[in-house]
Amino acid sequence: MSNIKVFSGSSHQDLSQKVAEHLGLELGKVVTKKFSNKETCVEIGESVRGEDVYIIQSGCGEINDNLMELLIMISACKIASASRVTAVIPCFPYARQDKKDKSRAPISAKLVANMLSVSGADHIITMDLHASQIQGFFDIPVDNLYAEPAVLQWIKEHVPDWKASIIVSPDAGGTERVTSITDCLNVEFALIHKVRKKANEIDRMVLVGDVKDRVAILIDDMADTCGTICHAADKLISAGAIKVYAILTHGIFSGPAISRINNACFEAIVVTNTIPQEKNVKQSNKIQVIDISMFLAEAIRRTHNGESVSYLFNHVPL
Repeated sequence: MSNIKVFSGSSHQDLSQKVAEHLGLELGKVVTKKFSNKETCVEIGESVRGEDVYIIQSGCGEINDNLMELLIMISACKIASASRVTAVIPCFPYARQDKKDKSRAPISAKLVANMLSVSGADHIITMDLHASQIQGFFDIPVDNLYAEPAVLQWIKEHVPDWKASIIVSPDAGGTERVTSITDCLNVEFALIHKVRKKANEIDRMVLVGDVKDRVAILIDDMADTCGTICHAADKLISAGAIKVYAILTHGIFSGPAISRINNACFEAIVVTNTIPQEKNVKQSNKIQVIDISMFLAEAIRRTHNGESVSYLFNHVPL
């Protein structure tokens, strides 16, 4: 491909390298450093004049620093006369702050959208947004990819008795995601209704559906401290499920998450590599990783060539 440059931010360079390899490209030269007062400085090390630029930076790790780094990289490429700048954000930062659910609450996802637009981004590629309405926060095109095809493939290859399984949503917000998967697998689904005391703390859970003598597969878009999915797993086992799997797009795993996972009754917790998982895999033998670099690479290739991206909504790229 000509007139294309792919750069990596510092949040997830392993994923960026895999994307570049799928595209048959070398990552562009970029130097990121911090001044003694912690200001971020970015130097683009090659010409981007007239180029189609893609900057890969996930919303993980030091989220605020990495977000600021992405904004600076976009701005640097834009004022260096790049033809188009696309921000590839596998895990969108602040996606959980997508609505005003109490008085004086911020809608931080909208603020991030504004910042990306003002910095000069022409296009956004992301994966499994926490809430699909975030796409409407932008006045520029947003391609929200889905991990669902890779999830379906993993279930068919790694869950021996998947045809007799039941797919479970750990909260009401994930119902649409779960019903889409149950339709593809032609299995039943269940729902866990949770009531929170406050953020990251569950008050009680109510199971809607029959999981007795079934393999239960929990599906969610992200897990942070893992309180929800671990409580959900206990609820499913106490309701008669024989095995419990959890499949998540974004494995944030902060705070007590790993210890909770190790003490929980999961057969496996499966996550994609939108967030680096090397450290977590070493700390827990229950965590398995699905590589989604081929989705991002194919989305970049199709965007660059002016082709439809919707093929990726239902297919795993080769």
